[in-house]
Amino acid sequence: MTTETSEGSGAAQTGPAAPAKDGKCGIGDSHIHRDDVRRIWKECQSESFWYRALPLSLTGMAITGALIYNGTLNASKRFGYFPKLALAGILGFAVGKASYASTCREKFQKLGPGFGPGFGTWGRKPHFGPGHRHCHHVCEECKRQEAQAAAQVPAQPAQS
Repeated sequence: MTTETSEGSGAAQTGPAAPAKDGKCGIGDSHIHRDDVRRIWKECQSESFWYRALPLSLTGMAITGALIYNGTLNASKRFGYFPKLALAGILGFAVGKASYASTCREKFQKLGPGFGPGFGTWGRKPHFGPGHRHCHHVCEECKRQEAQAAAQVPAQPAQS
């Protein structure tokens, strides 16, 4: 499906609802640069590791080691203390990474409307239509283009 624009029509629109040259809606069609997303993603990964996952993992392993040393937890006869320490480290790491998710979501939401309040929620179905990008607004030019596209579709002949 292609979208044609009427560049030579002489009717110039101005204002926030004016369509862009590519025929997309001008409101809510902000472009989010991949470099910004990549930078925030790396920042979130690094901060969640250093500030949450690693400290919780080490703390969990230290507490488990102390409980084994005091005799509260018994070491396995076959594997020793390793499985309990590994489990404590893995659980601490997972909880630390998960606890940083809301902070990362806030950082992404500051980028723009593509990462709005519903970003990161399960079951959300974003609105993608002709000329719309995460925007529920329909400008007049978009309505005209949709009407023209619907009128240009030839009717299917009835088979007997």
